[in-house]
Amino acid sequence: MSMTRQAEPAVATPPAPGPGKETDGRTARRPLALRLLARPEVGVFLGAVAVLVFFLVTAPAVRDGSSMANILYQSSTIGIMALPVALLMIGGEFDLSAGVAVVTSALTASMVSYQLTMNVWVGVIVALVVSLAVGLFNGWMLVKTGLPSFLVTLGTFLILQGVNLAVTKLVTGNVATDDISDMDGFDQAKAIFASSFEVGGVNVKITVIWWLVFAALATWVLIRTKYGNWIFAVGGNKHSARAVGVPVTFTKISLFMLVGFGAWFVGMHQLFSFNTVQSGEGVGQELIYIAAAVIGGCLLTGGAGSAIGPVFGAFMFGMVQQGIVYAGWNPDWFKAFLGVMLLGAVLINQWVQRTATRR
Repeated sequence: MSMTRQAEPAVATPPAPGPGKETDGRTARRPLALRLLARPEVGVFLGAVAVLVFFLVTAPAVRDGSSMANILYQSSTIGIMALPVALLMIGGEFDLSAGVAVVTSALTASMVSYQLTMNVWVGVIVALVVSLAVGLFNGWMLVKTGLPSFLVTLGTFLILQGVNLAVTKLVTGNVATDDISDMDGFDQAKAIFASSFEVGGVNVKITVIWWLVFAALATWVLIRTKYGNWIFAVGGNKHSARAVGVPVTFTKISLFMLVGFGAWFVGMHQLFSFNTVQSGEGVGQELIYIAAAVIGGCLLTGGAGSAIGPVFGAFMFGMVQQGIVYAGWNPDWFKAFLGVMLLGAVLINQWVQRTATRR
């Protein structure tokens, strides 16, 4: 029988219009549209365009340049954190402490600077060390105990939430930190983390630029570096990844520390934007970051996703958050709208992937 199969190509080759017609080539020869649909960020891009068009029609104020700048600003504060959260999810884990970790970072910088009467840059550096240490702790606990990241980071979430409130009250005697706007180094730090610049008469926050820079860097890491391959490998199957020489422990811990870095950066933005920090904030934001990554095409099971998808996911969140206000609707509907958007995005991504993988 094998000899018969070997003879068939010789008979069928002369009348064939091209050498690729009889090959398997299920993915290589698929139409361009299906190959594009296979990309995890395509579905969320189409969704973001649909949401934008919807609010451009229903809320005319969105068409104003300053309104769009405000939408981009809201999107950037979500998107900066959604990027490391997305990388962590591609690596097969997620972090429930990301929201309160942002506040922990801001509180640390503020209290170290004010209570110790030091240059604010000292507080900024100490806050970075604390944020990286929180990520290191999460990653270390995960790899050493084998517990699910849900349990590890839920514990960290509760610890940080309690510490934020208790330490702030103990040190400042209040639930908020003191105003640090008149301290040395404040203006320089504000220029980096919370300044704005003018484009065509519209003020744009610098976080928008940082958001795009971090997105480009994350995309390069995932696509062009060995570390990016490690992220996909440990998210797909950590045991197989370890068998082929991938440093699973290093990759997992470093991904949690990247989330810590993102929490530090967003925390510094909040501190230098408002000069003070409320110790009870941040609860619930971790779900927004995770949802932006999921809407952006990152799977909860790990091993799949991109850095561009969460950018569009964060834009959808910022668009909805501000679009509801500009449309004059009750802002209480915001979370309901996001829930519908999340379920819709997941279903669309599922349909897109099934369509893209068909022959």
